Amino acid sequence: MSNNQPFIPIAEPLLNGNELEYVTDCVKSGWISSLGKYVRDFEQGFADYCNTVYGVATSNGTTAIHLLAATLNLGPGDEVIMPSLTYVATANAIAYTGATPVFVDSERETWNIDPNTVVEAITPRTKAIFAVHLYGHPADLDSLQAIAGEHGLFLLEDAAEAHGARYKGQRVGALSDAAVFSFYGNKIITTGEGGIIVTNNKDWAERAYFLENQGRYSDNPYWHPEIAFNYRMTNVQAAIGLAQLERIDDMLAIRRRNAAHYNQRLAEMPDLILPPEAEWAKNVYWMYSVIVKDNFGLERDELRVKLREAGIETRPFFYPVHTLPMYNTGQSLPAAEDLGRRGLNLPSGATLTLEQIDYICDTLISLTKNMKHRK
Repeated sequence: MSNNQPFIPIAEPLLNGNELEYVTDCVKSGWISSLGKYVRDFEQGFADYCNTVYGVATSNGTTAIHLLAATLNLGPGDEVIMPSLTYVATANAIAYTGATPVFVDSERETWNIDPNTVVEAITPRTKAIFAVHLYGHPADLDSLQAIAGEHGLFLLEDAAEAHGARYKGQRVGALSDAAVFSFYGNKIITTGEGGIIVTNNKDWAERAYFLENQGRYSDNPYWHPEIAFNYRMTNVQAAIGLAQLERIDDMLAIRRRNAAHYNQRLAEMPDLILPPEAEWAKNVYWMYSVIVKDNFGLERDELRVKLREAGIETRPFFYPVHTLPMYNTGQSLPAAEDLGRRGLNLPSGATLTLEQIDYICDTLISLTKNMKHRK
């Protein structure tokens, strides 16, 4: 990459609302740790946004998953079915409890967990199904809910990448027994680090509050009847999050606009499979993700090198978790493996401009033309 070329990052946070005002208020007030008004306001505000009653904010998305698993008393001997094509935290946080992640394949159409493979994976030890809304597209929740109901299982949502995504007109987060979200710096809205559990179950919310706060009650703060955690969100994090939440519709509109522009520019590139959007879904395009066909002329990783040389940052799809050393099950999950091999995430953040998208698309079109010309 030469000095006069642009650099387009994969994702940057857009911090142009009340973030500085609210953080400054935290600092001036002295309430910078987990006590302070912004934590409760953010928890309730995000829960309301998801059409749930309760929100329990956490230090990050991984701790939110672990806290939910602990709240549900998952442990050794229990199994949780999840897609292999997900970020490793989905599996790790379940494994922290001693429970076993059970990996299943993905649908080729939506890239999400395949309900047919879920049915085949259920055993007497299965306690929950963990649906992941990959890269911003919701999973087939009705099918999963039917399976969970028939077998007496919890249905949980990993919505870390899908704030505001809609399934049959309803926002994800309230369409299961409980859901978790992440607010890492590259997410649709951010608190820097941070996460949340949302649910309509009062007992679960109260239990999660107890466990994330070192296992103590507010009226007796130094009596700890159980081993628990310190997974609290800080007031500073929540202040940023509340400012972000005030503009979440704008953030989503930017991503939808950018995805539409990508789609229009790349529609004539038959060597790329563009992101899915099922008739029943509203994809929020946390990442603008494409599949590089084998006849593109460059393999996915070779294409990433060429794009990096042009100043364009990308990310590969996640490695299917069942192929990682600590989880290597020897399974054959062909859809997940194929998507993981060929999937590519292009720049997707809310700071991305249409002009930058044009440059990215022009670069892709030029690359594929050059490859075909060489042949």
